[in-house]
Amino acid sequence: MKKRNLILLFLAVAMVFSLFGCGGGKGGGDKDTIVFGGSRSITGVYAFFEQSAYGPIYKMWVDDVNAAGGLYVKEYDKNMKIELKVYDDTSDLSTMTRNLEKAIVEDQVDFILPPVSTAFLYAAAPIANKYGKVLIGAEGGSATLKESIAQYPYFFSSLNFSDTQAPALVEILQDHGIQSAYVVFIEDLHGTEYSGALIPALANAGIAVNGVKSVPADIQDMTSIVQDAQASGSDAFLCLTYPDQGYLALNQSIALKYNPKIWFMGSGGGFSSTLDIYGDQAEGIMSWGAWNPKSGQAAAEYFDHFKDFWKDDPNVCYDYWGLIPYYAGLQCLQQAIEGAGTLDNEKIQEYLVNNHFQTVLGDTWFENNMIAPDCFLGNVGQWQNGVFEVIDRTDKATSEPIVPKPEWP
Repeated sequence: MKKRNLILLFLAVAMVFSLFGCGGGKGGGDKDTIVFGGSRSITGVYAFFEQSAYGPIYKMWVDDVNAAGGLYVKEYDKNMKIELKVYDDTSDLSTMTRNLEKAIVEDQVDFILPPVSTAFLYAAAPIANKYGKVLIGAEGGSATLKESIAQYPYFFSSLNFSDTQAPALVEILQDHGIQSAYVVFIEDLHGTEYSGALIPALANAGIAVNGVKSVPADIQDMTSIVQDAQASGSDAFLCLTYPDQGYLALNQSIALKYNPKIWFMGSGGGFSSTLDIYGDQAEGIMSWGAWNPKSGQAAAEYFDHFKDFWKDDPNVCYDYWGLIPYYAGLQCLQQAIEGAGTLDNEKIQEYLVNNHFQTVLGDTWFENNMIAPDCFLGNVGQWQNGVFEVIDRTDKATSEPIVPKPEWP
């Protein structure tokens, strides 16, 4: 009887291995897809970013990869297509963290997608690190995250942010004799980060800061703030918010005929929706970024591909800040998976750290887990004749800044 029970046990074990496979080796298991999971703000105050920033990028990338037959993974000796499993966090941070843990622990996804915004990324980074999951960041970046990256080696930032953008903007202000500025920022990590970098940089450059105001994400009226900025007589109005708040300020500036020498809106000012909504009134508006199809052949080809892919979707716009770095980050991950020949996140993390990649940015590499500053095509842009021109004080500029900004049409 004991011998019979032992034989049955061996048969049961053999059946389990035949059904689920050993995994890890050549042709290991029946796994056919690579699952990317995560939590995105599909609804709520940050939904604009899923509709028009990173959202269209990762969806197009998945389609591009799958249309090409998937990613070849040597560990499985096969091409594997990508499957998405994305939850809506309703723009709520605590919901995002719960969703992310669910995707990792319960769904056991292979890789995770970044959430929306700097604050959400800051909360997601330790979760990714806890479970050893590579997290390529998208909408967000900050010196706070930069300081924390040593603790979170699985987090990689793909977007340029205040440590390069604030100095570039201050250089432009200095070059054009700007003497004073009024600063508005959103009450979250993004706004705190950018105002915290920009205000001291302005002071160090001898540019007076005549006013500083913070606004909540759900603000509905910016009239009093714009009136205060107008009364201050500042040469520059610097609105460090997201699109919803920036458009409120822009509407009131036009209505009040408030037209300082520099009108800056970041982020969102460099979205094509700004041009679509405001037309000629967008002329001269500056924002973070930057790139455009004149930035090089790869940028032009990518722009055409994106335009062709999303041509039938009226909600998708062109983001002349993140649209190229976001895709470049995904291309780095794609090449790391194929180069390492595995879905093992630890090995892919090492590959990302130690290699260069060919992306829409050109030669791309990470320094301290961030795309190196030299890889980006620009830090500040301005709408000029319907084009979001790169206006940095570098050889990557596609145009000179227009200062003072033209009068509102």
